[in-house]
Amino acid sequence: MEDKDIIALFMSRQEQAISETEKKYGNYCYKIAWNVLNNEEDSKECVNDTWFKAWNSIPPTIPNFLQSFLGKITRNLSINAWRDKHAQKRGNGESYVILDELSECISDEKNIEQEIIAKELAAKINVFLENMQEDKRKMLVMRYFFMTPVKEIAKKLGISESQVKMTLSRSRKKLQIFLEKEQLL
Repeated sequence: MEDKDIIALFMSRQEQAISETEKKYGNYCYKIAWNVLNNEEDSKECVNDTWFKAWNSIPPTIPNFLQSFLGKITRNLSINAWRDKHAQKRGNGESYVILDELSECISDEKNIEQEIIAKELAAKINVFLENMQEDKRKMLVMRYFFMTPVKEIAKKLGISESQVKMTLSRSRKKLQIFLEKEQLL
């Protein structure tokens, strides 16, 4: 079923929207949740929560790209679930490593100033990504949006893990310089 047809089902409040969405995007959303949580039960729960959140969001929201819309919901729900699960202790899981890597160029400190510039920061990061070579951009998005392990990125792109790590490191440094130049850090 086409995305526009699935969105039309959501808009007309037909429960078939959920089953069609699950058929088409269930594996995709599960993979995102798994990359963050690394737990089958928690991942399935996040995917189910994604369908619920999509049901409550469409309408009024009408997504331009259903797959991205669902992926973002799943990712955010998964990160929140991971944070809840690790609130008392910091694990050695992949998610913690990823967030730690990003902390080099984006502080996670919560303050009013950061709340104000959050949208501007996202827009500037998008500009940075748009100006990158496609392979490097894919690597960054796979790692920091989809939280894909380095080993899996290397396999998908047909390169070594050390090459992925080096490219990500260099890209983070370039991002940091870019954001400092834009006076966002």
